[in-house]
Amino acid sequence: MIRPATPADAPELAAIYNDAVRNTTAIWNEVEIDAQNRIDWIAARQAAGLPVLVLVEAGAVAGYASYGPFRAFDGYRGTVEHSVYIRSDLRGGGRGRALMQALIAEARAAGFHVLVGAIEAGNAASIALHEKLGFTHVGQMPQVGQKFGKWLDLALMQLMLDDRPAP
Repeated sequence: MIRPATPADAPELAAIYNDAVRNTTAIWNEVEIDAQNRIDWIAARQAAGLPVLVLVEAGAVAGYASYGPFRAFDGYRGTVEHSVYIRSDLRGGGRGRALMQALIAEARAAGFHVLVGAIEAGNAASIALHEKLGFTHVGQMPQVGQKFGKWLDLALMQLMLDDRPAP
């Protein structure tokens, strides 16, 4: 079941986030967060009219997804950047795809024109998922990040959400 996040989901969202901080290059942060951080984050996103979706299985949060502004300038108002995180023991079973499809539907319904994915270039599974969902690879930025003592390249992918000829 995919539904909007609530403050009660915050401890599980924090646990998923912190696992990604500790063990992956999916998040380029090195500082873990607490449940209050996720409560505040959910509230801020929802107050701004942005979705935070959770995938629930057997009463537990299996993953979550959201999107937010791509850049903080008026000219980018039709573009959003997304993030999707799946609990480490549940990756690879189609959950990320389900959350992405729900997020794409949300972005289209909200009238956005482009959905951007900024992915660590070595994350072949995420890149393959995005390609299957119709995203195209539009660029790569070498060595713009760092984590675990190495430089990270950023792959940029985008999905055109509609075919409007003008905003």
